[in-house]
Amino acid sequence: MKKMLVVLALAMVSFANAQKGSILVMGSIEYNSQNVSNSGSETKANSFGFAPKVGYQFHQNWTAGIEAGVGTTKREFGNTENKVNNFSLGGFLRYSMPLNQTFSAYADLGVGYQDRKITNTVGNTSTINKGDGFYVGVTPAIFINVNKGFGLNFNIGGLGYNNLNYDGNNGNGDNVKNFNFTFGKAFSVGISKNF
Repeated sequence: MKKMLVVLALAMVSFANAQKGSILVMGSIEYNSQNVSNSGSETKANSFGFAPKVGYQFHQNWTAGIEAGVGTTKREFGNTENKVNNFSLGGFLRYSMPLNQTFSAYADLGVGYQDRKITNTVGNTSTINKGDGFYVGVTPAIFINVNKGFGLNFNIGGLGYNNLNYDGNNGNGDNVKNFNFTFGKAFSVGISKNF
C-alpha cells in the first residue's frame, strides 16, 4: 500500500513534456460512503478503490505499461455484513493523439488477472467465496495538459469483459462472465504525469 501511495505522490510532482522515451505515471482514487435510515433500520455502505498505472512511451503516440487495482466494499444491515475485496494486475497499451498543446485524445487497452473475495456474515456465521479470472477493457479518454506533462484524464465509460471463476463453499463454484458497455453512463477523473 505504501508503494502505491508513493506512485500516486510521484504522479502529482515534477515537470516534463510527454515525449518518446518518457515515463507515464497515473492513477485514480475512489471513495463512497452511504447511510440510509428507514423505519428504524439503518444500512451503511462504504467503498474504496485505487487504480495506479505506470508506462513507458516508446513512440510519440504509443505507451505500454502495467496497471493495478485494489478495492474494497462493505455493506452493513442489522446483524448482516457483506464485504467484497478486489485486486487486479495487468498490462495496458495506449494510443494517444495530440489535438493541440493542451488536449489529447487517447484509448487504453487493458488486459490482466483479477481476483475477488466475498465475505457474508450473519450474526456469528461467515461464508467466504473466492474467485479469480481475467479482464479485458478499452477505455477512451481525454487528457488535459495542466502544466508541462502534468494533467487530468477524463473518461465517460468504456467497453469491458470480465470472467471470474468462484470456488464456492462446497467446491461447486460459479463461473461469472459479464460484458460492459458504459459509454455515457460512467464518468471518472484521474491524474497523470510524464517524466
